[in-house]
Parts: sequence; structure tokens; C-alpha cells
Amino acid sequence: MKLRRSLLLLFVLFAVSTAYASTDGEVVAEDKVATDGEVVADKPKSKDIIKTGYNFGPLPAVAFDADKGFQLGALLNIYDFGDGSTYPNTRQHWYFEASFFTKGSQLFVVSYDNRFLIPGVRWSSALTITNDKAMDFYGFNGYMSYYDYERVKAGKDKQNPDQFIYTPKYRINRLAILFKTDFVGNIWDNKLFWEAGYHLSYFKQGYNKQGALNLEKINKNKADEKVFPATEPTIFDQYRKWGIISDDEAWGGLNSTVRLGMLFDTRDKEGAPSRGIWAEAHVTLAPKWLGTTNPYYRYSLTFRHYVPIVKNDILTFAYRLNYEGTFGRKAPYYVLPYITTVGQSYDRDGMGGYRTIRGIMRSRVQGLDVASYNVELRWRFVSFRLWKQNISFGLNAFSDGTMVTKNYDMTFRGDEADRAEYDAYMAQGNGRDLPHITVGGGLRFIMNQNFIVAFEYGAPVGKLRKQDGKGAFYINTGYLF
Repeated sequence: MKLRRSLLLLFVLFAVSTAYASTDGEVVAEDKVATDGEVVADKPKSKDIIKTGYNFGPLPAVAFDADKGFQLGALLNIYDFGDGSTYPNTRQHWYFEASFFTKGSQLFVVSYDNRFLIPGVRWSSALTITNDKAMDFYGFNGYMSYYDYERVKAGKDKQNPDQFIYTPKYRINRLAILFKTDFVGNIWDNKLFWEAGYHLSYFKQGYNKQGALNLEKINKNKADEKVFPATEPTIFDQYRKWGIISDDEAWGGLNSTVRLGMLFDTRDKEGAPSRGIWAEAHVTLAPKWLGTTNPYYRYSLTFRHYVPIVKNDILTFAYRLNYEGTFGRKAPYYVLPYITTVGQSYDRDGMGGYRTIRGIMRSRVQGLDVASYNVELRWRFVSFRLWKQNISFGLNAFSDGTMVTKNYDMTFRGDEADRAEYDAYMAQGNGRDLPHITVGGGLRFIMNQNFIVAFEYGAPVGKLRKQDGKGAFYINTGYLF
């Protein structure tokens, strides 16, 4: 396994170092700055190559995520730098990806970001399709929902024939299709912006409206003593039986939503910022009359700050504070595992995993309101030019954390014959959620300030850390924020 990971690391580094091609020339400049009035980028260092024209980045999507397994697929980045006046920011950017994961997930992404088609307005659209045969589902309200790590560990022990594989207990089949189109326009000095967008999503939860999983597929090729029995309910099945998840929501639904917000952005550049503030607030409105199956209203507040400690991108302190909240006391459970966005990015699963809280299990923390933080120290220890590309390597140390601040209603609403089972389950969990904290570090390969390959490891800390998993290793792209 270690050898395989090492070979993958070398392969990815080789691929990203050789894949780029430019259809236009590059200019080595000391004082070229943005002049188009839309994006003001930092004055490049004298040794930087100013990228111009179209730059293509076709790559094999070879990565690893502890939650999803090894990733195999292909991706293509197309960057348009125009005459170079906006570099390192792009004028427009296309992204395509088709990936398959060894733990059963599939991911398809098409996104487009344009700064100049509509004068004074940035337009971004994306379509993402994720098909998870065994999506993580640990229940609601963090530590209030008990994770039996001992039985999961015992089930993975091949020398323990007395315990069947227990991981499916915390899994659910999920198909998620998300489409968005967003507009961001200038209000003041290209620092303060308005945000507006339409987001359409469809969730298909569970297997054929029968249960959480296709057990025939889950148990395929497993030894008889390791087969997950049909008589053992998953957490999702138990939540349905106890009335925590209603029949109206259990199998998913359609979300037709409008998002409105404000953005304040003083970053020096987008791909790998080293100074500035990036703060935004938006609301998600999903009324019944717009076509939403189970209406809800949510909001998101995010503050990001980049502080240069050593200039020229050498050492940067960065942090992100995020709050995902719900108006009222109800939202469909299948929208809770997401950090919502407006702009060039798209919604990400949370809280847990590479894009949210590194080092805890994916979607471990779900509630009506969830607060989180990410703190990083980023050190770019070497920078050079190679094959007409700007290349850097960086190290980072981080701490991430999250906590449910408004609980999802876990009141028993099932048949009284099942109350004892419910009471026993609730007694195992903590009476309330507590902070889920992780620490870790990583290495990054950075090309032209935009294409970034990340190798990171994070692990939970604290007395309840086993409830969050045993840590996770990731190979992925970009900075977390």
C-alpha cells in the first residue's frame, strides 16, 4: 500500500509538470498589472512568467481520499489568461471531470466561469453528478449519534470470523444531481459585490425505497462470515423506524432554490492568495411554489482572512470561519451535509472530508446549524521556472474544527414497540454535541498560481476522537479555501 501511494505521488507530480500547453506566448515582466478594471492582481515578482492566451491542463485524475478510496478518471482545466493583464487570475475557466472511486462512488463535473461576457458581472455555472453506492451516514447532531468504532474495527479484522463487516451500518445509497448558475456584480471598487443565483438539485436517497443499501451489491465477493446481514438495520433504517426521518423526506426530493447574498473580496489573487479578506453572506430560499419537494430556508456566513508573514507568498497565515444555519426548526435531512456556495465553486459535502474538516469522517457532523473553523500556516519553501511554467512547492500545518449549534429534531415518533431500542441507542451517544477538532499537515505542488495538487493528512484529537474516525489521508486539488 505504501509503495502504491508513493508511485501515485510521483505519477501525479510528473503528470502535472508536463501536461500544460499554452496557445499563446509568455512574458517575463517586472511590473505588469491588471488594467481591465475588473480584476486587480498582485504585481508579479520579477521572475514570474506572465501567462497569456489559453492554457490547457489535461490530467489523469489519480488521487486518494480515505472516505472514497482511490480515484481513477480524467480531468481537464482550460484557463484563458487573455493578454495576461489579469494573471494570475483568469478571464474565463472551464473544468471537466469524470472520476470513479474504488469504494463505489462516481463523480462527473462540468463548470464554467467567465468575467467579461456580461460587462461588470461575473457569471459561473456548474453541473455535478455524484453517485454514491455507500455514502457515509452517521446520524444527526454529531456526538449525540453514537458511532460504534469498536464493532467497525472488529468487522474489518479478517482474523475475527465472529464479527461480520459492520461498516454498512453507517452507509446509504445516494444519487445527487446539482445544477447552478450564479451572477456576481460589482457594487463598490471591485471589493464589494452582490450575489444572485439559481440552484436546482435532485437527491435520490436509499435503494428502491426499500432501505438504505443494495445489500446484494454491498456483500458481493465477501466471505460468508463477513456478509452484512439483512436482519441488521442501518442507522438510516432505524431513523426511519423511529420517525426521526419522515416518509416524506426519506427517499430524497427536488430542490428549486434562489440564492441571494453579498461578497467582500480584497484577495491579491484567487488560486493561492497570500493577503486580503474574502467574506460573504447569502440566503438560500427554497419555497414550495418554486417546485421544491420539501421547502426550507437556510443561510451561510463565511469569513476568510489571509495574512502575509513573509512577503512574496513565502509564509502566509490563513483562516476560515463558517456558519451554516437554518431559518426555523426544519430542513430536509438530505440538504444538511453541504457547505453552500455562490460563485465559481459548487456545494461541497460537509462536515468531514477534504473540502470541509480534514481528518474526520465524511458528513460526520450534521445539524440544522453548524459552525466550523479552519486555520492554516502555509510555507512556500521553493519557487522556480520549469518548461515555461511557474512552479512552487509548499508545506502547511492546520487545525480544523466543527460543531452542531442547533440540533436536528431527534424526538422519537415511531411505534411504541421500538421505543426501547431507540432509548438504548440515544443513551450511547453524548447528551449534546461538542467540538470536533483535527490537526494535520501537508505538501502542495503549485503551478501558475492556479493549478494546485495537495497531499494532506489530518487526524481527530480529544477524548471523543474515536467517534470521528482514525484520521484520513488525501490527494486532491487546490487549497481548502
